[in-house]
Amino acid sequence: MKTFSIWITGISGAGKTTLANNINAVLNLNQYKSIALDGDGIRKKMNKDLGYSIKDRDENTRRIACMSELLSLQNLITIVSVISPMRNQRAYAKEIYGDDFNEVYLKASLEQCIERDIKGLYKQALDRKDTDFTALTSPYEEPENPDLMIDVSVNNAKQAAQILIEFLQKKYSLKLKP
Repeated sequence: MKTFSIWITGISGAGKTTLANNINAVLNLNQYKSIALDGDGIRKKMNKDLGYSIKDRDENTRRIACMSELLSLQNLITIVSVISPMRNQRAYAKEIYGDDFNEVYLKASLEQCIERDIKGLYKQALDRKDTDFTALTSPYEEPENPDLMIDVSVNNAKQAAQILIEFLQKKYSLKLKP
């Protein structure tokens, strides 16, 4: 089977990791070999030497894209959940990975994500007046032409997963039971 990458982008709290884990579970349940790569987890382990400047975010994206591409050579579908706030970062990731790179944008308002704040990151950033927190004090450039956009203000986690499943079924002729 041909491998591909699902690159899920959006601001903190949009549901990237939840969607990645849900899709990874569905793929594995249906006998497709896949792996979910979470930006927070990778930052804590492999990329702990990087900060949050634009230069460091560029390098973070480059490393994750290279890892995704290397895993695809092992016949794994990669599901990447990472903010990758700048358009040029995502374009570079696509250039590294190749044609079967699928940019999935989880559109969520800043207000909605601050209200949810599951990890307490917005509260921490606001309390310490963080200068490098995406969408608060550091930019997030919305994708201009993502392969798929899911508005999480009108779609819950289950609906978002179903939308992505339908996209994959259509694009790759996958046989997926949720």
